[in-house]
Amino acid sequence: MTVTDIATRTYNHGWRLDPIVRSLLDTDFYKLLMIPMIREFYPDTRTTFSVINRSRHVRLAEAIDESELRAQFDHARSIRFSKKELIWLAGNTFYGKTQMFPPDFINWLSGFRLPEYELRKVDGQYELHFHGPWTHTTMWEIPALAILNELRSRQVTKGLGRFALDVLYARAKAKLWTKVERLRKLDGLRLSDFGTRRRHGFLWQRWCVEAVKEGLGPCFTGTSNVLLAMDNDLEAIGTNAHELPMVAAALARDDEELRWAPYRVLDQWRRTYGGNLLIALPDAFGTTAFLRDAPEWVADWTGFRPDSAPPITSGEQIIRWWKQKGRDPREKLLVFSDGMDVGSIEEAYHYFAGKVRLSFGWGTNLTNDFIGCAPDGSADLDPISIVCKVTSVDGRPAVKLSDNPEKATGEDSEIERYLRIFGNAGRVRAPVLV
Repeated sequence: MTVTDIATRTYNHGWRLDPIVRSLLDTDFYKLLMIPMIREFYPDTRTTFSVINRSRHVRLAEAIDESELRAQFDHARSIRFSKKELIWLAGNTFYGKTQMFPPDFINWLSGFRLPEYELRKVDGQYELHFHGPWTHTTMWEIPALAILNELRSRQVTKGLGRFALDVLYARAKAKLWTKVERLRKLDGLRLSDFGTRRRHGFLWQRWCVEAVKEGLGPCFTGTSNVLLAMDNDLEAIGTNAHELPMVAAALARDDEELRWAPYRVLDQWRRTYGGNLLIALPDAFGTTAFLRDAPEWVADWTGFRPDSAPPITSGEQIIRWWKQKGRDPREKLLVFSDGMDVGSIEEAYHYFAGKVRLSFGWGTNLTNDFIGCAPDGSADLDPISIVCKVTSVDGRPAVKLSDNPEKATGEDSEIERYLRIFGNAGRVRAPVLV
């Protein structure tokens, strides 16, 4: 295996365009998993996805050149799935299931291209929207965020010399390896890479994945990045995302339909998939509300992925619910992925030992932790909190409440309506770092 000299590659950006996204497989696996369900149940639904920079102190429109940004987006729109990629998707086994993707879906992917984008500058930020069929706009989320983050990284490192870059990446590598050495001590750990959307860069994410694969061995269960899974003979990891209940809720015709929207879309998901893909995201409109109204059959699912409340708080809440439903939590799975790093992984691992099965998705703090690594301390490489969320559905506003109000998205009037339906119980405001 050839290890890329990232410092040299970064220093020698001499070509006109160094594409950040070179494959449509350079995305999270759940995106590909959701599209067959969307095609079956929502074939004509149109959505808008919008980029939201929660780190408002970072003025992205001043840090990233607009012409470079457009060039990267235009290049991404020119990419198609290759024959090799389609053969791999069609013939590979995912989650123990052969032919996860039916032939008609593979044929549909062969003609897929990313839709157009809308971009403008407003008060030092980029307003960036993707309009079109849900089947297409959903695929912009990951590449758009990856492009924005890597262009920012390139801009910040542009003024560093060859040896300064060497030191930067050497320190970042040593920092990551120190984390790996700590994680090695956790027997039976199950950890995967969830770091595509806010990575420092593609080459860096690839280095991190290969390093953790070597360092943790079988404890490293795979990566959500489909391209890296294919190239490194790893499991592609993923299930579904918040956009499912958000779209279903936006389409609700009245308050009663709105209340049941999260379960209606999960029922559609279980009709599309089963087995290990039955992992629910409970926090789109608040975990407390989700558990309060959840149908009995949700308790039979494999597990939950809490995504906006502290791991121990949310994990304990879900374990209590399983027990109330007469289920043994030791047979269930909790997947923690919200801003996890080695410290919070260790804490949750020890706290829940023997209580429940655990898995961890390691995201931004795996693929974009350069804090304290710049030689002179001047390069601001701290990761920012940037997301791309569905904001409208067939012309109707979309909302996410979250367990953390700082992560809420949507129009204020609609947020108030959703709070009236779902309630505010269990929602606790906390800083959002990544």
